Amino acid sequence: MTAPVPGGADLPTIGVDELRTLFLFEALDDEQLTFLSGQGRVEAHPAGATVWAEGDDATCFYVLLSGTIALRGRVRGEDVEVTRTDQRGVYGGATQAYLGDRVPQTYRNSLTALTDAEFLVLPAQTFADVMRDWFPMAMHLLEGLFYGMRAAQNTVGERERLLALGQLSAGLTHELNNPAAAAVRATSVLRGRVAGMRQKLAMIADGRLDGRQLHRLVELQDEAVKRAADVPARTPLAISDAEDELSDWLDDHGITGGWDLAPTLVAGGVDTPWLDQITDAVGADNLEAAVRWLTYTIETELLMGEIEDAVTRISTLVSAAKQYSQLDRAPHQTVDVHELLDATLVMFNAKLPEGVRVEKHYDRTLPAIPAYAAELNQVWTNLIDNALGAMRDTGGTLTLRTGRVDEWLCVEVGDTGAGIPADVRPRIFEPFFTTKPVGEGTGLGLDISYRIVVKKHHGDIRVESAPGDTRFQVLLPLTAD
Repeated sequence: MTAPVPGGADLPTIGVDELRTLFLFEALDDEQLTFLSGQGRVEAHPAGATVWAEGDDATCFYVLLSGTIALRGRVRGEDVEVTRTDQRGVYGGATQAYLGDRVPQTYRNSLTALTDAEFLVLPAQTFADVMRDWFPMAMHLLEGLFYGMRAAQNTVGERERLLALGQLSAGLTHELNNPAAAAVRATSVLRGRVAGMRQKLAMIADGRLDGRQLHRLVELQDEAVKRAADVPARTPLAISDAEDELSDWLDDHGITGGWDLAPTLVAGGVDTPWLDQITDAVGADNLEAAVRWLTYTIETELLMGEIEDAVTRISTLVSAAKQYSQLDRAPHQTVDVHELLDATLVMFNAKLPEGVRVEKHYDRTLPAIPAYAAELNQVWTNLIDNALGAMRDTGGTLTLRTGRVDEWLCVEVGDTGAGIPADVRPRIFEPFFTTKPVGEGTGLGLDISYRIVVKKHHGDIRVESAPGDTRFQVLLPLTAD
């Protein structure tokens, strides 16, 4: 089993005794260690050097002897750091060479030496032959584990993403439907009111009013628009009393259907002294046409206000969804975690169980931090979903809190549910471990969150739990490494 080692045969070798100090080889016998000593070579790489590049043919298996290294993957055209370590004996490179041609033998990521580093390097073919010859039973187990885990993770991961996307999409659709329906209804009514206003205008402008009266009526129309835009808040009882007063005034002045006009006039801030101005402006003969024309004016203004509110709400929801998905933004950017939290909350509006209220305690003095925004939103989604699930049957309080803990930015997601049992707590970040009923959870949410926070952002995620008080704390570095 021989193969050339990149870098040439004049590279230094490694002794049997030193090989035995590496955890990967500590159980091998002297003959096996002697063989590896003859096949392997020591390579030195200066700080900043690329040891191997993602996508290149995987020709070598590397074991770290000294130094600090960083493993990076390519995501949407950017290098994303997966992990960094200085642990002697960690390995990488052609780790799947034993699978042969069944799996593309290329480097799946890039390795960079952050400091001067030394590696034991074995040719990929040598590593593959050693695995097959020395550990035949382990080979079968590893192959089964590799293909089985890959299939399971692909299937379950896709299902997890689809379920989360479906739930959030359903919630967003529900949230968008209400203002969209309100805008459609208001637009339909508005069309009829504008048509009525044109008819009334034709009646009062057919020569029965002189120029001075018509000019005064237009002034009253402008004033009605201003009143409708600035109506003070009133109690239901005050509104009812005002409607009765206006209805009586309209009846007393011979205007038919006063009870139907009064609510619109009150909603537009009209009172009886203002109606008296209409009488003074156009006279009793033209009063009903003028009042109805001005009522249509007020109603159209109110309807346009409804449409504006509905469209603003739709725009806000779309903006929140855009912030949540981060579709048009760079993967790594400087972000305000409060904006990310608020965008995630909007996505959960329709999923809030009955009896659950939300409290936010934000420290607005916190600076923006460098982060992978879309992936942090996935963390908030997982934590908030778990918190809401813990309170689904009992109700309670979902609390979002931000603050500074030493040199970390801390985001805390708390709930008042039953809590996490002590015997379960050590396992909650394990892949595929879940306490949810069969079919309701995959056990990947917290595992994914842990990898995003710890592995990708070099932060930490902690949990404190007691009945009625469970808190997940996500600690993120305030500055880039």
